[in-house]
Amino acid sequence: MTELKSPTRIALHFAVIASALMGGTCLSSAADMDKVVFMTSWYAQAEHGGYYQAKATGLYEAAGLDVTVRMGGPQINGMQLLLAGETDYYNGFDFQVLSSVEQGLPVKAIAAMFQHDVNGMLTHADVTGLDGLTDKTLMIATTARASWWPWLKDTYGLSESQVKPYTFNIQPFMVDPQAAQQAFPTSEPFSLTQQGIAHNFYLFADYGYPPYGMTLVTRTDVLDNKADVTERFVRASIEGWKSYLADPTPGNKLIQEANPNMTDEQLAFALKRLKELQLVTGGDAATQGIGTMTEERWKASYDYMVSAELLQAGTDWKNAFTTEFVSGLNIIAD
Repeated sequence: MTELKSPTRIALHFAVIASALMGGTCLSSAADMDKVVFMTSWYAQAEHGGYYQAKATGLYEAAGLDVTVRMGGPQINGMQLLLAGETDYYNGFDFQVLSSVEQGLPVKAIAAMFQHDVNGMLTHADVTGLDGLTDKTLMIATTARASWWPWLKDTYGLSESQVKPYTFNIQPFMVDPQAAQQAFPTSEPFSLTQQGIAHNFYLFADYGYPPYGMTLVTRTDVLDNKADVTERFVRASIEGWKSYLADPTPGNKLIQEANPNMTDEQLAFALKRLKELQLVTGGDAATQGIGTMTEERWKASYDYMVSAELLQAGTDWKNAFTTEFVSGLNIIAD
């Protein structure tokens, strides 16, 4: 656990202890705690900040959990590792869970740490909205065809002839004034901002794209056999997100230990964007608390996937999630 020295962190440490005692949970030795393995969706970054914060500040320990946070990455299939029992919880996303349920795989979403999907379109400064893409070259990855591209194409009357491969490199966009490319709000815009290049970023969720982002997923056997552990893990993780938004210093230290390429500047930029876009605190989370999910939102994701022929009609979409572990928590960011 990260050493706490500042008055703010000392106060937070005592708050954690008080919370644990009030909840009937005693701070235990590592040998007495329930071991949990959690896998993120990518290399350690601000988008996983709440989990690293919960570990750094002792929130997991206070909940009687010995949590190992494992990084994902481009060559790691997190869902496959979850199904193989290599990890207990995983940062997935709606479409992946719904597709898994369609295939009869035993997984279920238990919280949505981001109320909106983080995909969007990066454009040059002259483009004033997604409706300005009709004459642009669009650089998108193959994976987008199984997620947001059908929605974008049909909503704005775009064409396959506009598409060129996305190379995970910002340079082609920079040298082509007619180009637009897929992006996350916390990464590519950071690079352009650092270089002083004018640009716009349009989050698809702001234009009606329905799914959640950073959906916390587990297996059904974990829910059957470790419901109490799951309840404690979800609560402590959500408390971690609330803490991270207030003061990310402890979590960022662990993020940088796991991923030394993550700079202070990029972490600060990413947190700023998370707050501006209200990814953690917006939508239903504003009134029902961080991590909340609703049946209506899952139905919207199901309806879109069926309409885009990404999912079979009749898939038991209600079996893709449970609100049992977030309902009534009402942990709202300050």
